[in-house]
Amino acid sequence: MSDFSQSTVSNLLLRALSPQAFDILKPAMQRIDLPLRHELVTPDVANDRVYFLERGLGSLVAISRDDESVEVGHIGYEGMAGTHVLLKVAKTPHRAFMQAEGNGISVPTSVFLAMVKQVPEAHDLLLRYVHCCELQLAHSALANARYNMPERLARWLLMCHDRLLSDDLPLTHEFLSIMLGVRRSGVTNEIHILEGLHAIKATRGNVRITDRRKLEDIAGGSYGIPEREYEQYIGLPIRRG
Repeated sequence: MSDFSQSTVSNLLLRALSPQAFDILKPAMQRIDLPLRHELVTPDVANDRVYFLERGLGSLVAISRDDESVEVGHIGYEGMAGTHVLLKVAKTPHRAFMQAEGNGISVPTSVFLAMVKQVPEAHDLLLRYVHCCELQLAHSALANARYNMPERLARWLLMCHDRLLSDDLPLTHEFLSIMLGVRRSGVTNEIHILEGLHAIKATRGNVRITDRRKLEDIAGGSYGIPEREYEQYIGLPIRRG
């Protein structure tokens, strides 16, 4: 007998599903540990499972033909990995992997898609989540084009803070460089700027948020619209503070 209960799962998407949709998924749910660097989506490989994170942080990365990469989105307890299957796409060139270890619930793709077909309102909800993911991607492009590096770093850190539910973010300079699309040496400089403004305190492999309001002020208009849309269309808050 499955021990999953919709009232106690931490993943916000699973909590937002109708009871009928949750009950269809429930017998096929499996709890899974998600260690650092665990691949949730492998480029150009069909997903046989989708993942609903409950703890930790997943990173969605775009990779070019000459192996350049940049982070284009985050996945935490608010979402799922493998959304491309909702769009009738079996595989994607993007990669998704765990940037901070955690755990989650996996469901076979076949069961997930059968549920979507049986419960139209669940399909609608999940497509609204895809809309929120597309907004996150669009605002990453906007931030990269129109905002300076401290504003961009502040935005990413706020997004991590929302999803990790801790003031201590286990982020290495390597991952921060993927986030920002800059060399690791450039990351160090930008961290020093935010430290000088007393918004964060960085140590090896960790960034501590010391003043979220100040971080929001630094991020300015680069942060907030995708988060507002999630709260509006999924019906549960993601932003902290």
